[in-house]
Amino acid sequence: MSFKVRLEPSGNAFTVAQNEVILDAAIRHGLSLQYGCRNGVCGACKAKVVEGEIRYDNGLPAALNEAEDAVGQVLLCSAKAVTDLVIEAHEIGSGSEVPVRKMPARVVKLERLATDVMRLYLKLPDSERLQFLAGQYLDILLPDGRRRSFSMANPPHDDALIELHVRLIEGGEFTAHVFNRMQEKDILRIEGPYGSFTLQEDSQRPMIFIAGGTGLAPIKAIIEHALQEGVTRPMHIYWGVRAPADLYLADLPRAWAQHANIRYTPVLSEPRPEDNWPGRRGLVHDAVLQDFDDLFNYDVYASGPPAMVEAVRQGVILKGLASQHFFFDSFDFAEV
Repeated sequence: MSFKVRLEPSGNAFTVAQNEVILDAAIRHGLSLQYGCRNGVCGACKAKVVEGEIRYDNGLPAALNEAEDAVGQVLLCSAKAVTDLVIEAHEIGSGSEVPVRKMPARVVKLERLATDVMRLYLKLPDSERLQFLAGQYLDILLPDGRRRSFSMANPPHDDALIELHVRLIEGGEFTAHVFNRMQEKDILRIEGPYGSFTLQEDSQRPMIFIAGGTGLAPIKAIIEHALQEGVTRPMHIYWGVRAPADLYLADLPRAWAQHANIRYTPVLSEPRPEDNWPGRRGLVHDAVLQDFDDLFNYDVYASGPPAMVEAVRQGVILKGLASQHFFFDSFDFAEV
């Protein structure tokens, strides 16, 4: 059995299973409601039931008192539906609305995806969750006060672990630590989320995604979020790297491209003869400009090294794209 939930004032609706927590169902459907601990303690997910009935498995959560309960206040991270519901709740529309938080995170897995790319999985304390929008990034706080920024590669509905793609930078002290000395169970301090490189939910324009190297990370989060939401707008993904070995999750974008509305084009800038590369060659932004004569009706997302992002920006504007429809995440790597 499931129940229908309508959110006001947005009018967005979703279904929740009989024994499913309402917030979990909203996140599963790609909706961005405010939350914090997801354990009934902080009160960040407080909303109001306008119509219908809810229940709690273990009595009122700590962050809700009887007076609030009596007037229909509800903690979405703890409540379950008994009937169809109408709930008055604030939906987050941009990254600037998501609270920035500092918290510890434990390294639970290190997975080398390529010679110079490590996938890092972080787990927050059991009583914590980091709310974020797909495409945002966090800072790792180093003991000497320096920061290192990394985009989160996992979408919000899959937040049990935080996924980062760390590229080994020549002379980079922190990335060398990740590759050579970091171990599972190490504790890091993180702060976030930050950034406005997020899916434009209200747009109906077809989308072009352009990633350079580990610039795939935030685009991965956005694509997986869009698929979770059932977005059917056309999406064309370009991923530019040097050689086939640098396509470190090669099967993933090919799997996305099984959807009728998604196309995928990998572009290699320095393939060797022995690679026998049958696909596109050259710079990734040139491939995009060769494929599209007019970008006036598109949204373009670019993520990667600053020089690539700037080349994309200049090129797509010459092809008719309005600047307000160009969204970017520029990776400026620190060398110390």
